[in-house]
Amino acid sequence: MIRKIMATGVMIASVTGFACTIDGKQGLLPENDMWISTTAKMSNNMTEERFNAVIDKVVKVYEPIISSMGANLKVSRKWEDGTVNAYASRSGSTWNVAMFGGLARHKAITEDGFALVVCHEIGHHIGGAPKKSTWFGTTWATNEGQADYFATLKCLRKAFRNENNAAIVKAMDVPAEVVNKCAEQFSEEADQLLCQRGSMAGLSTAKLFQDLRSSSKEPSFSTPDTKVVSRTDHNHPAYQCRLDTYFAGATCEINDSIDVDNEDEAVGVCYRDSGDTEGVRPLCWFKPEN
Repeated sequence: MIRKIMATGVMIASVTGFACTIDGKQGLLPENDMWISTTAKMSNNMTEERFNAVIDKVVKVYEPIISSMGANLKVSRKWEDGTVNAYASRSGSTWNVAMFGGLARHKAITEDGFALVVCHEIGHHIGGAPKKSTWFGTTWATNEGQADYFATLKCLRKAFRNENNAAIVKAMDVPAEVVNKCAEQFSEEADQLLCQRGSMAGLSTAKLFQDLRSSSKEPSFSTPDTKVVSRTDHNHPAYQCRLDTYFAGATCEINDSIDVDNEDEAVGVCYRDSGDTEGVRPLCWFKPEN
């Protein structure tokens, strides 16, 4: 079911149902009709220059990494396109990411939230196991929850590490539970700041998902999703569950230099069977193999 509203250059749709793979494309969001034009008066002050700068920051890190894997990272920058989504796809050794101006212009999306989306799409390519499963078997793509986890566990840490994180975080209203959890997990201030910044990027993106669902209940670090799946959900989790995943990735103590693995879901991550209790993928979408 889709409900559309037109206002100030913005088309909003609330969507029920979570179809997530169309002709091999992996989307950040379920297919939806939300559209935000370049003429819409939005509150996040995103510009085309900032849109490109955020993409550049993440691509600078991952272009050589993907090249070392024998592939070419190609990012399509569709600033004029009002689509509120992002996609990953493959064509032989060309690994594609499509980023849209509509998503970047959404009122909930900060620059860091937009960087997280770029990381999520790259995560579909190199985010490790679990891979998306279909009736025909396992695909090339890391599933939605794992791409979320990879985004804050590995990608944003690499992209943000050499920036003035103290000044950037100081300008944010970081909830006490985030500050405290990051301090518990990391002894170094630099790592604590990266943890806080990644968590807040996750909150930005989770609020986008909330808006898509036309829900009045805001995602919160203090109200984790209590759902426990009986098997790993490869589709888009609920927005609170996705925030829990971003927070888990940000607070996991495993260093971003330790890669994830395409087959072993326990490598390079915080894992319950390894004795970890913090930073583990939430059970609202993830069912450990053992």
